[in-house]
Amino acid sequence: MTALGSNAASSPPVLSTATELRSITSQWRCHGLAVGLVATMGSLHRGHLSLVAAARAQCDRVVVSIFVNPLQFGPGDDFQRYPRDARRDRDQLSAAAVDAIYMPAVSEVYPPGFSTMVSVALPGLDRFEGAARPGHFQGVATVVAKLFAATGPARAYFSEKDAQQAVMVSTLARDLDLGVEVEVCPIVRDPDGLALSSRNAYLLSEQRPDSRLLSRWLREAQVRFDKGQTDSGSLRRLAGEIFREGRWISLEYAEVVDPLTFVPVELCTGSSRLLIAARLGGIRLIDAATLGGQRVP
Repeated sequence: MTALGSNAASSPPVLSTATELRSITSQWRCHGLAVGLVATMGSLHRGHLSLVAAARAQCDRVVVSIFVNPLQFGPGDDFQRYPRDARRDRDQLSAAAVDAIYMPAVSEVYPPGFSTMVSVALPGLDRFEGAARPGHFQGVATVVAKLFAATGPARAYFSEKDAQQAVMVSTLARDLDLGVEVEVCPIVRDPDGLALSSRNAYLLSEQRPDSRLLSRWLREAQVRFDKGQTDSGSLRRLAGEIFREGRWISLEYAEVVDPLTFVPVELCTGSSRLLIAARLGGIRLIDAATLGGQRVP
C-alpha cells in the first residue's frame, strides 16, 4: 500500500509521532483528498465506530487517534484505570477501513518542557462538567488543537453526548480559523437506552438498572415537553423523583439549558438541551439530549 492508497483491503498504518502523521496527511491533501479525524481515547465501542462511519461517508481519508489524555483527568479521576485495549482497537479500526491510526505516547504529545495550554473562554464552560472536573476542558482543548495541527483535517467528528465539549471544540476551530468543520453526531445507545461509553465496562450487572435512570429522565422529559410542558423546574423535579428509585446511584445534576451558552432556562423550547450526570459507585456517567430532537429510546 502506498501512502495515498485506501486501506479497504489491508491494515492501516499505526503512527506514533506527529511528524509521521503530518507527512502522510499532507500527501493526501496535496492530491486533493479530504481528511476526516475521529479523536478517541481508545477502548472503542459502537459509538466511536459510528463516528468513523460518518467520516468514511464524507471524507476521502480517515484518521483515528487513540490517546488517553492525562490533561483532561483531574485529581481523583480514573486516568490509571481508564480501560485500554490497543489490539482490539486496532482490529476494529482495520475492519472499519480507516486509513491511519495515530497512537502517540504521552511523551510525544507532551514532551519535556511542554508549557502551552489552550483555553476557550466560552460562557458556560465553568458550569456542569466544567465545575465537576476543573481543568478538563483546557486539557481537551489543548490535545484537540495539537491533533488538528498534526492531522490537518477538513472535518472532525465528535459525539453529542459530551455536549459542552462539542460546543467548545466547534468554538476552538472557528475562533482560531483552523479550517476544520466540526461534525457533532447523534449519541449511540444500547437497546435499554444507556448511552455508550468506554466507562460502561466498569458497570456490574446489578448496577445496570440504576444506570438506565439517566436515559429514562431524558426520555420522560421529552415526552412531557411533547405534551406541552415547558416549565424547566418541573422537569428538574422529575429527575429527583426518578432517581429516588435508584439503589446505589447518586444524581449530580439534571438541568435544562440553552444549547450554546449552557445557561439554565426557565421556559423550555425544542432547542433546549437536557444535561444529566450521576455517580454509580466509582463510575461517573453523563448523558444529554435535545428536548425537540432525536427521541431517546
